[in-house]
Order: sequence, then C-alpha cells, then structure tokens
Amino acid sequence: MIKGIGHVAFKVTDMERSLHFYCDILGGKKAFSMERDGKPWIQYVALADGVFIELFYDGTPRTENNDDEHLTGFLHTCVEVDDINEISERVKKNGGTMFVEPLKGCDNNYQAWVIDPDGNRIEFMKLEPDSPQSMYRF
Repeated sequence: MIKGIGHVAFKVTDMERSLHFYCDILGGKKAFSMERDGKPWIQYVALADGVFIELFYDGTPRTENNDDEHLTGFLHTCVEVDDINEISERVKKNGGTMFVEPLKGCDNNYQAWVIDPDGNRIEFMKLEPDSPQSMYRF
C-alpha cells in the first residue's frame, strides 16, 4: 500500500545554490549523499521525517518558458505545512521570494508558492479540516 511521497527528484545546475535554498531558506537538512563512479551523484535533503528532496548534480539550465503551465512534464511539488505564514516568512527572511503569497485556494486549503533556483515550482499547503484532501479516505 502506498503511504505517501518518499521524495521528489530534481536535476540541479548549482548544488550549493540548491542546498542553500532547500536547507537555509526552507529549513531542510542535508540527510545523506550518494556517489557514482567515485563522483558526487545525489544529495538527499530531508524536509520532514520520511519526506525528501533528491538533488542530482550536473543539470543543464532550462531553455523553455518556465511559466508556461501548458508544458508537459513536471509541474510542481506540494509540501504540506503546519503554518503557511511561518514558511512564507522564513522564505522571505532568508533571501527567497514568494511566487504567490499565502491565500485560500478553491479547495479551501491555504497555499503559497515559491520557485527554487532552477525554476521548479513548490507549493506549500496548509490542509483545512473541511477540504476535500482532508475528508478523502483511501
């Protein structure tokens, strides 16, 4: 049975810049790294118990329009949070920029959005008890 999302993977262009974003700005922790053929290959960042971002070295910068919501492929990662305002303030306090400030979405949950250094969208979501996500049972 599926328990939840184990990780989301990104190929990054600058590992230090990405680690700064995911650790220093968002509050994650460097968990562990893996090598392949004696070279750095993957860095895992823990966002919470059992929730990881997997960062692969040596990405090539995107050339597509990252704001085009009609592109196929990866759209965003949603990270559930306890306090939508706290995460937004943490992002701004640590040098990040909110793409969308906290607001109540059509699903009755609060959300806020940020874009990481490689243009990947991250949605922060505070689930509300009367939202469809909270009331759904598998």
